[in-house]
Amino acid sequence: MLTVDPDRPCQTVVTTFECSPGTCADLLDALRDAYAAFISRQPGFIAAALHVNDAQTRIANYSQWETRAHFLAMLRSDEMRARNRALNDLARSFEPVMYDVAATYG
Repeated sequence: MLTVDPDRPCQTVVTTFECSPGTCADLLDALRDAYAAFISRQPGFIAAALHVNDAQTRIANYSQWETRAHFLAMLRSDEMRARNRALNDLARSFEPVMYDVAATYG
């Protein structure tokens, strides 16, 4: 379950994808398939959420992993490398960035 808590011992990764309205739906489908068929089944995966902006020019992906090593192992796998090449064809750019949750409110 996706829980945002600064005391939760996990690695948070936020990936932003820049796309066009014409490729947004295809990119979202590819990301959904990647999670359903591969990413969510990898060791250390906790949870993720996909967000699309109103203009359909950006997708934000928030994911949580037990450790940084788990995320990097998934990212470096042959299957994910192939999927990332396909995602790259649908996005102008994308960048995964690792974060620590510093605070939450509400």
